[in-house]
Amino acid sequence: MATHVKRAYKYRFHPTDAQAAELSRTFGCVRKVYNLALQARTEAWTRQERVNYNATSAMLTAWKKTEELAFLNEVSSVPLQQCLRHLQTAFANFFAKRARYPHFKSRKKSRASAEYTTSGFRFCDGRLTLAKMTEPLDIVWSRPLPEGVKPSTVTVSRDAAGRWFVSMLVEDPTVKTLPPVDTAVGIDVGLTSLLTLSTGEKITNPRHERKDRARLAKAQKALARKEKGSGNRAKARLKVARIHARITDRRRDHLHKLSTRLVRENQTLVIEDLTVRNMVKNRRLARAVSDAAWTQFRSMLEYKAQWYGREVIAVDRFFPSSRLCSACGALQSKMPLHVRTWTCGCGAVHDRDVNAAKNLLAAGLAAAACGDGVRPQRSTPGGQSSMKQEPRRATAGIPRL
Repeated sequence: MATHVKRAYKYRFHPTDAQAAELSRTFGCVRKVYNLALQARTEAWTRQERVNYNATSAMLTAWKKTEELAFLNEVSSVPLQQCLRHLQTAFANFFAKRARYPHFKSRKKSRASAEYTTSGFRFCDGRLTLAKMTEPLDIVWSRPLPEGVKPSTVTVSRDAAGRWFVSMLVEDPTVKTLPPVDTAVGIDVGLTSLLTLSTGEKITNPRHERKDRARLAKAQKALARKEKGSGNRAKARLKVARIHARITDRRRDHLHKLSTRLVRENQTLVIEDLTVRNMVKNRRLARAVSDAAWTQFRSMLEYKAQWYGREVIAVDRFFPSSRLCSACGALQSKMPLHVRTWTCGCGAVHDRDVNAAKNLLAAGLAAAACGDGVRPQRSTPGGQSSMKQEPRRATAGIPRL
């Protein structure tokens, strides 16, 4: 059964010099308008006033009429309006306590992107032409768009490595709900093994960042020696960015293949609700935890499960999955991280990670049957640590064992 989900198709493209200059101006104007609107809303907030999208849209019209900001008229107005809508969404998430207060966009650190709605581009016969441009973009069609669909929005971006991308959001009729299966799996994430499944299978952590660490260190050392503002420094910075891009691409590709396989093979997937932002505060583990990209993996699992009619259950991070015997249910008093195998009083010999995955599966299925505590919030209450082997309170929504 087709579900008609919103899906983005991302492609590389190679702009002409004129197109690159136009898009660079657009990126700068989008960043400028976003920062101006954020400043205006922040100042209004200090005066206990509320400013919404309509008010900032009127401000944009006034800004264009000033001599100082007249350059905003040189680019398409569609991306400028879209960035105001994005700011409105950011404030809505902040007031709903789903995100932090919006921050200003930096020219060096923020993502260079611009979003066009249907009034800002023309798509016909596989040729995409943006507003203010006379020629279509030279897109590398690495995979075809679904037949008979047209994009509702187009997002153009440039990454730190200087690569240009276009992302097209379409209603994808090709995504179909998979036939139900009677399998469920518990998933325990780790560093030595990226994933350990309740079936006993261990998936090795590729450690993409570690493989390129020597190349990255050499490139960063060369960058540090270059004079600031020089052309050689710009070239060295680009080389560092390309190494980072290579690491990111390989990691994302591996996680996509892994998450797709697990979603296709299992009806129910049980994971642990870890708070990674707290775990990376540990300086000894921060680099390895970031390279594992557990949050990105969970995000992929969740949206693919929604696409294909599967279910993802998140078990409370304070559930003592590592200290609990999956055979008899006995709870160990402590379980240091260096202990990888242990023997329970009942005689069962456990691999720490496999045992944790089995306990996660049992707890997730039990919580699902009870109908509560299945999907706890990701935020950590009171800034508590997410280290699972030392829980500091009873697990919420999970039957006591």
